[in-house]
Amino acid sequence: MYRVLRQAGQLTHRGADKPRQQRSRPTPLSATAPNQIYSWDITYLPAPIKGQFYYLYLFMDIFSRKIVGWQVFETEDSERAAELVRDIYRREQVRPGQVVLHSDNGSPMRGALLQNTLHQLGVRPSFSRPSVSNDNPFSESLFRTLKYRPLYPRKPFASLHQARCWVGGFVHWYNTEHRHSAICYVTPDERHHHLDQALLVQRHAVYEAARAKTRNAGRERRGTGVVLRWFISTLRTTKTGPVQTVKTYSSWRLEDMLNATTRLTIADSDRW
Repeated sequence: MYRVLRQAGQLTHRGADKPRQQRSRPTPLSATAPNQIYSWDITYLPAPIKGQFYYLYLFMDIFSRKIVGWQVFETEDSERAAELVRDIYRREQVRPGQVVLHSDNGSPMRGALLQNTLHQLGVRPSFSRPSVSNDNPFSESLFRTLKYRPLYPRKPFASLHQARCWVGGFVHWYNTEHRHSAICYVTPDERHHHLDQALLVQRHAVYEAARAKTRNAGRERRGTGVVLRWFISTLRTTKTGPVQTVKTYSSWRLEDMLNATTRLTIADSDRW
């Protein structure tokens, strides 16, 4: 039957619905310095009235993990996002063509006003693939960190002002105090302003001195409160599922730490 239809030129989409489109795999994006790739998304914050929410707009630099812009609004639209993008553009002194802004395919992200603003500023948009929920992993991971903080309110925010105050405190902690495991346990603010390399060199020297002292003593100290190794967890995916492997900080070469880059791969969702 299919052969007859093909010969008659009738083996095509005949339904009233829109035919399925073939999607090509997007080009992977890599960030090797701050202010190259931003990731942003919107998450809900509970409001006093059940079923209503405040909307947290959050922009982060995927290389340094710094939150470069945020705000809480009562509405979810592209106009608010465009205002934030202009503010970030001025504060970070971004040049035209310098930044790629990655997001999912939500209505505010695809809005004409935001897209027009990005075009005027010279910011290139990047979007997740349709129906792929984990193409924006950095923002999703940041939202989980935010909502699983011990100080996250167990009850809805009483007002928009209270929500903004709480998020402001979280952003300050995250940027200036939180030692991020993905960037060798330095703060996002230190990495964003290129202060991490001196800290990593100093930390490496401390570890080498501790190792030499332990080696000369012929034994390792345990349970004394002195951390001789900094454990870093890495996650690798196998056919049977994710397997966690642990390696010591001392096994890292100093050059690897200083030259570490962050890759945002939107072409291979299995990595996340």
